[in-house]
Amino acid sequence: MSNRFLCRILLVLMGAAALLFSQETQEAGPPLTPPEAPPQAQSPVAKQPQIKSQKELEAIQAITNALDPNSRMKACDDLVADFPDSEFKAFALQMATISAQMLNDYDKMMVYGERTLEADPNNYVVMLAMANALAQRTREFDLDKEEKLKRAEDLANKALELLATAPRPNPQVTDEQWEQAKADFSSQAHEALGLVALVRKNYNVAVEEFKKAIDIAHTPNAATKVRYAAALNQQGNHDEAIVVLDDVLSDAQLHPTIRQIAQSERLRAVRLKEAKAKK
Repeated sequence: MSNRFLCRILLVLMGAAALLFSQETQEAGPPLTPPEAPPQAQSPVAKQPQIKSQKELEAIQAITNALDPNSRMKACDDLVADFPDSEFKAFALQMATISAQMLNDYDKMMVYGERTLEADPNNYVVMLAMANALAQRTREFDLDKEEKLKRAEDLANKALELLATAPRPNPQVTDEQWEQAKADFSSQAHEALGLVALVRKNYNVAVEEFKKAIDIAHTPNAATKVRYAAALNQQGNHDEAIVVLDDVLSDAQLHPTIRQIAQSERLRAVRLKEAKAKK
């Protein structure tokens, strides 16, 4: 799982934690030290869901306190089953979607994702997770290739549209944090569109979308850069692919799997460049 996606999970948990804190302190009386509003927070905040009972509060806490994806999914299922009218239903289903993605359980992730969008049609977090999963798992000779690619494309574009005017998810997120998060969300949307173009062998569009994903990200992702280099190789721009991959490989903290893929792609770029020079 990428650092960007972990950051997005933390944003969600921050919102839940803030709401839980608010609910608990209302029941227990005024806190000794009231929480301060984030500095210079001026942009709109999304309407916050309300907790209706102590039992519902405990069900939400079970989700936020879960120590692993399987436990979290069970806690999400329990909340949805026990409190079908909960204003936290979409939150629970979103967390279940993320948890299934952490387990690389594609089928379960897509089921939870569709359920999330039924509860909250504007959930751009889940749209982006689904768009990337669909694009990554679609192959050239899949009978339903275009159907899946079109779905991924539509989800990514819808997420971009929503992000343009999306309010802060909760009051504890500052304007600066939200702008950074939106940049990473938008980056993920362009990455999904790049993946779609790659499967369609539209390499010029793939290069353009991956470049956008890298340029607008607050925290550029190494895996995205490797995909960008792969698209450059397919486009025939081997020199630029080597430059990008050398930059990726210069990171001493690079994940071993990404390093291995980057090294393989660089070797491919060198061989393609040499073959091209011999013609």
